[in-house]
Amino acid sequence: MARLPLLLLLLLTFTCRSQNNIPVRPYQIPHWAKGIVWYQIFPERFRNGDTANDPRAGEVPRAERYGHWQVHPWNSDWFEVKPYERSFSDRFYDVVYQRRYGGDLIGVMEKLDYLQDLGIDAIYFNPLFEAPSLHKYDGATFHHIDNNFGRDSRGDLRRLATARETEDPSTWIWTSADSVFLELIHEAHKRHIRIVIDGVFNHTGTAFFAFKDVLEKGKASRYADWYDVTAWDDPETPTNEFDYKGWWGVKGLPEFYEDENGFRPAVWDYIFHATKRWMDPDGDGDPSDGIDGWRLDAAAQVAPVFWKKWYARVKALNPQALIVAELWDDASGAVKDARFDGAMNYPFAYAMTDYFIDRATAISSDELARRLTALYHNYGKQTLNVLWNLIDSHDTDRVASMILNPDLNFDRQRSPKDNPDYVLRKPDARERRIQKQIAAFQMTFPGAPLIYYGTEAGMWGSDDPDDRKPMLWDDMDYDNEKHHPLPGHSRPDDANYFDRQLFNYYRSLIALRKHNPALQTGDFQVARSLTDTDLFAFYRRSPEQTLLVVFNRSDTVLPLKQPVGTSWRVVHGSGTSTVPARGFMVLEVVKK
Repeated sequence: MARLPLLLLLLLTFTCRSQNNIPVRPYQIPHWAKGIVWYQIFPERFRNGDTANDPRAGEVPRAERYGHWQVHPWNSDWFEVKPYERSFSDRFYDVVYQRRYGGDLIGVMEKLDYLQDLGIDAIYFNPLFEAPSLHKYDGATFHHIDNNFGRDSRGDLRRLATARETEDPSTWIWTSADSVFLELIHEAHKRHIRIVIDGVFNHTGTAFFAFKDVLEKGKASRYADWYDVTAWDDPETPTNEFDYKGWWGVKGLPEFYEDENGFRPAVWDYIFHATKRWMDPDGDGDPSDGIDGWRLDAAAQVAPVFWKKWYARVKALNPQALIVAELWDDASGAVKDARFDGAMNYPFAYAMTDYFIDRATAISSDELARRLTALYHNYGKQTLNVLWNLIDSHDTDRVASMILNPDLNFDRQRSPKDNPDYVLRKPDARERRIQKQIAAFQMTFPGAPLIYYGTEAGMWGSDDPDDRKPMLWDDMDYDNEKHHPLPGHSRPDDANYFDRQLFNYYRSLIALRKHNPALQTGDFQVARSLTDTDLFAFYRRSPEQTLLVVFNRSDTVLPLKQPVGTSWRVVHGSGTSTVPARGFMVLEVVKK
C-alpha cells in the first residue's frame, strides 16, 4: 500500500479520536455527495450511439447455437422471440440472455444533455469493464473498458491480443474504449455531473486473464493461488477433477481466495493498481480527470480487512472520492468501521413498498415512522445524506411493476420465471399515481435519491432479466408489448413509448428538491401529531427553512388539521387544509 500523504496522516491522527478520547470515524464523507440526485445506467441497454462497435456472434457466449445470431432490434416487443432466436428455442427465457442491443458509452454521451435537463447530479454505472456477458459482472479484466462500449471494438481486440499484458500496470495499454470512457468523464464533469462505477472485486469471470492462465497451466500457473481452488486435476486420471468456488455457487464467477488476511498479496496489488488507473488516469496526482468514486458489488462477500485497506488507499488518492457498498440490510456498522461512506439504502426501498404498495401486508404509519427514525439514528444525519435511496434497480423488478404485484417478498417471486401469476401489463393512471407518490417521498426524505434508468420515462418490467429492457427514447417508435414469456399465457396489448408527462414530473420533483435547502440536507423528524392511519407527515429543517411534508396513501382526500398557532405557506400542493388522494404536499412553516 502506498504511503499516505503527510498532511492526510496528520489529519487522521487528529481526527481518529474525539476530545473524550473515544474513537471516531477517521475520514470525512464527501461533501459533494450529500443530498444529491443519482441516475443508474445499465450500459448495454441505455443508448446505442455507434452501431459499428456492436457485438458480434463470436463475442457472445453460446451464440454459435443460433443459426444466425444478430444484434436485437432496440424497439421490438421485449417478450417476442425473433426468427433468428427460434433457431435455438422458441422460449423467451432460453434466449434472452444471449441478446445484445448495442448500448455503449457514445450513446451515454449523446444523452448527457437529457440527464442534465432531468436535473440529476451524478451517474452510477453498472460494470463497464471488459466481459462477455450483457451485465459485465463477469469481468475479463478490471483495467479495460469493454471493447463494445468504445469506438473501435475490433481494433481494441487486435491491440489487446498483441499487448502481452499481465497484472503489472507497466504492461497495460490504453484502448479506444478506455479513451472514450475518459472522454465521457470529461464531458460529464463539464456539466457538473459526477461519475461512479461498479467495482466487482469478490470474483471475476472465467475469461479473466488470470483464471484463463490457471485453466491452461493448472498448478504451474503464476496465478494458481489467486482463486479459491478446491481440487486440482490429476493428470494420471482420465477425468478432470479441477474445481473451485464460485460466487453463490455460480461456476461462471470464480471467487478470489481469501483467508484471515484477505486476498493474496498479488490480488490486492492488482486491484489497487486498477483502482488508481480509473481515479487518476494520467498519474499526475490530480484526480479531477478520473472517476468520482465506486459502488462496490457483493460487499458482504469480501472480508472487512480488505475493504478497510482499500478504503484508505482510495481516500489517499482522493479524499473526496465516494465509496458506496451494495449491502441489502443495515450497513451502519460497516460505515462506522471506515469500510464505506454509505450504502445502497434497500431498507428504505422495503419501507416504501411495504407502506405505499402492499395491501394485505401493508405496514402502518407508526411502523413506517419507526423504520425511518431508526435509519436516521443508526446512520446519523451526515451519513444518511449520502445513502442511495433507491426503489428499483437492476436487481429488482421496476417500481411500476412492483405496484401491480403487491404483497410479495421484495427479492423473491418477482418474475414470471418463478411466479407465473406475476402481472406483466402496463400500469394504469391510478397505479402511476402511486409511483409518483413514491418518487415524491424519495425526493423529500433525507439521503441521495437514485433513479434507475427509464423509471422516469415510464418503463415497467419484472425482475432480472425483464428489468433490463432497452431504454425508451422520445426519438424512437416502439412496438407494442403484447407477447407473454410463458407458453399458454396471455397479457394485454400495451403501447410502449417515452412518457413525456412522467419525465416532466420527475424533473419537477428534482427541481423542488434543489430549490429547497431543507429537502437536500435538512434534519428529519416525524410529525407525529399529524400522522394518522393513511397520513404520514415529517419535518425537514435547515437554517434557511422548516418544511412540513405530508403524504396521503389512501384513495380519498383527507383533511389536514393545522395546529393552533402555526402558519403554513404552500411550497407544493393546492392548499393547506386537505391532502389529495394518493398525493402529497410540502408546506413551509412560517415564523410569526
